[in-house]
Amino acid sequence: MTDPQDAIDSATARSERDPRIGERTAGEIQEGIPFIGAGPGDPGLLTVTGKELVEAADLVVHAGSLVNSEILSEFCADAEQVSSIGKDLEELVPLMRDAHEDGRTVVRLHSGDPAIYGAAVEQMDALEHEGVPTYLVPGVTSAFAASATLRTQLTLNGVSNHVAFTRPQGKTLDPEEDHIGEFVGMGDVTTCIYLGTHAVGETMDRLLDEGHDPETPVTAVYHASWPDEDIVEGTIATIDEKLESAGYRASAMVVIGDAARKAGYERSYLYGDWANRGQGEADD
Repeated sequence: MTDPQDAIDSATARSERDPRIGERTAGEIQEGIPFIGAGPGDPGLLTVTGKELVEAADLVVHAGSLVNSEILSEFCADAEQVSSIGKDLEELVPLMRDAHEDGRTVVRLHSGDPAIYGAAVEQMDALEHEGVPTYLVPGVTSAFAASATLRTQLTLNGVSNHVAFTRPQGKTLDPEEDHIGEFVGMGDVTTCIYLGTHAVGETMDRLLDEGHDPETPVTAVYHASWPDEDIVEGTIATIDEKLESAGYRASAMVVIGDAARKAGYERSYLYGDWANRGQGEADD
């Protein structure tokens, strides 16, 4: 097997566009191994295409406990199931390549949507370098499940015009790459923090040190769409203590901003005067 890093370096060095772009839409079943977004948890939030592919699979390489076991038991109980937890590229790529070359139908099942902190492309490039075609099948990301749970929108007229998907500084993100404070400081941004439940205290302390309003709303949705889903509401000053009391140190989507509480929004132009533009002239 080629060194996965060599495959990644080769892919990133290319300047030409992939010739397959534009040939197929995101919802089409294609040749090769699909990288499927399993959604946030509830089996019903797996897409129709994703469900069809999983049901037809001989081998499902999945993201361990991040994927609801009900999806595995309901849709692919007869397939070989392998968790990717604890496996590196040097193990995963040959596993999927060999199964594909043996004529087996292989799917790679990621949690949420692979496009958001999924580390899918490095696997795909390594497989492509080995001659195995791959493609992406979108899924529902946890931020969208959280907004549905909260019965709100991430963008609300007069409250939030922008959404930031981010993660806190740590092993993957250097301090100078952490822009959470900038997003919060803009005022009209709903900031969705992935992979950061364990670092909520440190993140909120930094926001306080930067002078952000301690009463800024923060809502954490634990296991959005799972049977044990829970909502913890607080502020920049209080959310860490509340999450600590609830015992959640992982698997929560942390949302900063007023949109999570559906507070103070204004009527949209979409169903107001803007929608009726020109109507008077048409009736004359």
